[in-house]
Amino acid sequence: MTRPYDDAPRLPEADRIELRSLANGEWIEVELGPGRGWFLVERAEAEPRAALVGLEIRRKWAAIVDARLATRGYGARARVFAEDARFALPRLGPDGSVRRFFVHFPDPWWKKRHAKRLLVQGDFLGEVARLLEPGGELFVQTDVDERAAGYEELVAEDPRFVPGGDADGSPRLAENPYSARSPRERRAIADGLPVNRLRWTRLT
Repeated sequence: MTRPYDDAPRLPEADRIELRSLANGEWIEVELGPGRGWFLVERAEAEPRAALVGLEIRRKWAAIVDARLATRGYGARARVFAEDARFALPRLGPDGSVRRFFVHFPDPWWKKRHAKRLLVQGDFLGEVARLLEPGGELFVQTDVDERAAGYEELVAEDPRFVPGGDADGSPRLAENPYSARSPRERRAIADGLPVNRLRWTRLT
């Protein structure tokens, strides 16, 4: 029996997947959990040199956003795949091939029994560090202050990352510098909620 969105795009069935085979561009940027995908659409419009890859766990939105990018003429350089980033990242390569990782408003689970589902934790950071090029960026946004403080504390313990915020020694950014916003970011701004923006760079 066929389920809705069973035809959502998936990564190739291989132990190692070359990111350059997924999208075309001068460099690679990856969004984890693009949801409805408007950040990717706007990023494709704002930065025509970048190859954009999204990993979205919900097949519905992976299918919809991938088709939307193709309809707008970005299909050769912007793709979304129905994948759980926790399991997909270890299969991607080569090392040092990603210029930017974007993670917008992740980790909606609060109960202790759901801790294993959190994306931003040690194993995730290891894969991001492996894939980022020297000087590459990890950009995380959240409207939950406690989450932001937790991410800041976690990444501070990893010597492979240095803060890349507005002030020396801090990952905090006042503004989003990428000319693209996720729907959640737009909603938070409209509702007057503070958005915590954090950026780190990969040590060279």
